[in-house]
Amino acid sequence: MFETLKPENILFLDIETVPAASSFEELSPLMQSLWDKKSASFREPGQSASEVYQRAGIYAEFGKIICISAGFIKDRETFGFRLKSFFGDDEKTILSEFSSMLKKTSSGRDVILCAHNGKGFDYP
Repeated sequence: MFETLKPENILFLDIETVPAASSFEELSPLMQSLWDKKSASFREPGQSASEVYQRAGIYAEFGKIICISAGFIKDRETFGFRLKSFFGDDEKTILSEFSSMLKKTSSGRDVILCAHNGKGFDYP
């Protein structure tokens, strides 16, 4: 497989997320209840759902995307790298702009994804 791998077909991707609301208290009562249930599996004894809300961004149902950075190797002989970041407060706009870029840059080639998730990092 690696003998035929074209580095210029690798999409390097990183997505940054944050909790959807600024604080636990800003969540609706329903979302507070759901976060309480979700966070119960990793909270320390005596910790409240509010105290661990800063971790909400890593769970899709409680987070939102604030930045997507994507890059391709442009020329492997002289090594060029093209990087584009999409960022802001409006997740829908970020995803739409990223989708448009992806359609334009990956048309006609087999793209391989190289991404990472933050699992395993310690959160304060």
